[in-house]
Amino acid sequence: MSETSKDELIEAQKQIIGILFEIIKRLQENNDLDEEYIQIISMDNKTKQNEQRIEEIMKERKENAAIVGRLLEKLET
Repeated sequence: MSETSKDELIEAQKQIIGILFEIIKRLQENNDLDEEYIQIISMDNKTKQNEQRIEEIMKERKENAAIVGRLLEKLET
């Protein structure tokens, strides 16, 4: 295997590791958001602030899911 091929392989591996790290990070963020969502939903007092936070959580989860989807597509190529 030539030096160029080895370098290209190493670079590809680095990119894959970076993508996988980002996927794990986003999935963990969604897991944390899920926990916060459950805590807010289970509260007896439903305040305007809680409702706003729930909307933010849903928006963040959707964004993270979209990013994970794009990253997984990138891994397929």
